[in-house]
Amino acid sequence: MKKLLSLSLAAIMIGSLAACGGSAPAPATEAPAATEAAAETEAEAGEEKAEEEGETAGAELSGDAIKIGFFAPISAASAAADGASAINSAKLAVKLVNENGGINGAPVELADFDDGLDTTEAANIAEKLAYDDSVAAVVSGSYSGPTKVAAPIFQDAGKLMVSAYAVHPDVTGAGDLIFSQSFPGAVQATGAAVFTAEQLKAKKVAIIYVDLDFGTTQVNAFKAKLEKDYPDVEVVYEQGVAISDSDLTSVVTAAAASGADLIYSVNYYEQAAEVLRQVGLQGLDIPVLGTEGADSWMLLDIAGEYANGLYITTNMNRDDQNEQTQAYIENYRKEYGIEPDMVGASVYDAFQVLFEAMKNVGTDSEAMRDYIAGMKNFDTVTGTLLYYNAEGSAVKPIQVQLVTDGEYHFAGVVDDEAIIDPANY
Repeated sequence: MKKLLSLSLAAIMIGSLAACGGSAPAPATEAPAATEAAAETEAEAGEEKAEEEGETAGAELSGDAIKIGFFAPISAASAAADGASAINSAKLAVKLVNENGGINGAPVELADFDDGLDTTEAANIAEKLAYDDSVAAVVSGSYSGPTKVAAPIFQDAGKLMVSAYAVHPDVTGAGDLIFSQSFPGAVQATGAAVFTAEQLKAKKVAIIYVDLDFGTTQVNAFKAKLEKDYPDVEVVYEQGVAISDSDLTSVVTAAAASGADLIYSVNYYEQAAEVLRQVGLQGLDIPVLGTEGADSWMLLDIAGEYANGLYITTNMNRDDQNEQTQAYIENYRKEYGIEPDMVGASVYDAFQVLFEAMKNVGTDSEAMRDYIAGMKNFDTVTGTLLYYNAEGSAVKPIQVQLVTDGEYHFAGVVDDEAIIDPANY
């Protein structure tokens, strides 16, 4: 079982190693054979100790490059924007750490792969990375499907992996070497139910969701919370859609006809944008609450003016004035000329967690696991990560953002630990 932990984002520091001091010159007389043999034995023991320490601290002691594996849905048409955000932030993280001296003087290299949002390809990539001795650790920048297939492969190979934003509990369920940087879907959806009832004051909810793990996991948790604590809030319509569906006219029409006073849209950015477009084009006066799947610059681009008024649950607060958040936003804009999103921010945070662990304990998987499990109140781009629970899932506040004038801004936060700790589900 993993130890409880919480993460805090610390600056990468350049370490240096002190040179060993020289011994006094030997006397001119020849040493006896016994003394010479003892000296050789001592020297051999010292070499063995150095080798053992080198295995613990890994590349940091030698200055060799530290290679980190990475995979994301870069070429998948339905996930292209998320794939771009993920690989952009992975490259940015590596670039910035190297500009600041690497990990205790050792440069970082990225071994990146495109899973195409395909589970078979993700498994093939995982096999390559898991059994490549030159790869110190892995970050998943992909969705739940590819990530939950890859996780057991890394666990079996004894290689540590940090998932950036996959929401399915089976990801961390693979074992004690697998961590998730973002909260699972059940946490986010439970927070959405609280916001629906207590802040938006909705009484009749229509649910439109992508018919994948991402959607079904959150829909089930959302309804369970309403049934348990808000029985006066009724789900009056529920419809799953394919991730390839591009026209949701009839679905939104049916949602409106149900008498709903809120649409809960559990979709990735493309379908989430289509829901918003149809609400606007049909002249409906129904607020929409989305999820982190709608936290994307592409949603703003596709939905245009119809995005205004959208609420989303996510892990990134653009208005957070902590140094890490604002520095990341500024660096991402400078590097790529577009706005960052929670996918990119979560990937960036996953790399910062690995950097911090490697800086302190080297590249041994078990040493990194134990170090990460002991981190507390770690400031990250996506806010203060309180700890990872025993299953390796992140425990941190749920952010609610509201789109106004084409930008995401702070609208609320859910920070009740009974809700945000996945161990409670």
